[in-house]
Amino acid sequence: MPTDPREDQRPPAIALMGPTASGKTALALELARRLPCRLISVDSALVYRGLDIGSAKPDAETLARFPHDLVDIRDPHQPYSAAEFAQDARAAIDAALAQGRMPVLVGGTGLYFRALLHGLSPMPESDPDLRAAIAAEAHARGWASLHAELAHVDPVAAARIHATDPQRISRALEVYRSSGRPISAWQAAAPRPRLPVRVLRLVLAPQDRGVLHARIAQRFDLMLAQGLLDEVRRLRADPRLHPALPAIRAVGYRQAWEHLDGLHSAAELRERGIFATRQLAKRQLTWLRGELDALWFDPERDSARLAQRIEAFLGTPPAQRGSV
Repeated sequence: MPTDPREDQRPPAIALMGPTASGKTALALELARRLPCRLISVDSALVYRGLDIGSAKPDAETLARFPHDLVDIRDPHQPYSAAEFAQDARAAIDAALAQGRMPVLVGGTGLYFRALLHGLSPMPESDPDLRAAIAAEAHARGWASLHAELAHVDPVAAARIHATDPQRISRALEVYRSSGRPISAWQAAAPRPRLPVRVLRLVLAPQDRGVLHARIAQRFDLMLAQGLLDEVRRLRADPRLHPALPAIRAVGYRQAWEHLDGLHSAAELRERGIFATRQLAKRQLTWLRGELDALWFDPERDSARLAQRIEAFLGTPPAQRGSV
């Protein structure tokens, strides 16, 4: 693989990364207006049909004008793994290149980006019996206890898995118990994929965290005004759905579901939803800091510098394609 970008003859692609509510979609749409692009969603909530308001999914008019690959490809009860995403995203990249379009990867799901850009190592397949046994232990002991167990056998994985993330705790313990090898060791052995594109990784993140927090609060209030609770009521009417599913555990949906279960008031729903979204943004930023090749920009302060960097990466004069 060439080490000098000037020697890399693969066609360009752009990855727009960043925490929730940082302006990624707005920039992606602007690129799509100016350049021959194909937008590819990297968002674990947007894959699900019916999760529209709470996922901040672009509306139907926007999606009709600017189609996004990997949006609305699963029903909420259907599983969708990072490995499946990587395979589907690779196919979408190939399709974009076949059309003579530049792939633009846009989203904030770090696991999906890691699967595509860094690769996932082969590891033991899921064992339903073992997973059920772990779930039973969690019911008896609590997920915090299982997270402490994980910290003992795999401190590397435990450090990056939150104590309130039962899906990832369960999978990490399942892999360790079935193979005797920590999941972090399996992940470290992942082969780095050779993509058919050279990727410019851009992180959009306000320098002032207060700005991001304000945008998160404003967006959650807008979701409530647009009918988030009605959307969750429709989801609850599907007997196949329950709170343990990844789709329903998505930020905003979990808190709304709990509110409709009577666990907390409308005011607490807002407070919990905003807090959970801020925690999500914090985890996303932590992951993004590990992307050493990524370039960071404040979407409000650095728009000119960001446009110049994209122009330089694409390597053609602005007059030939319009301003970004």
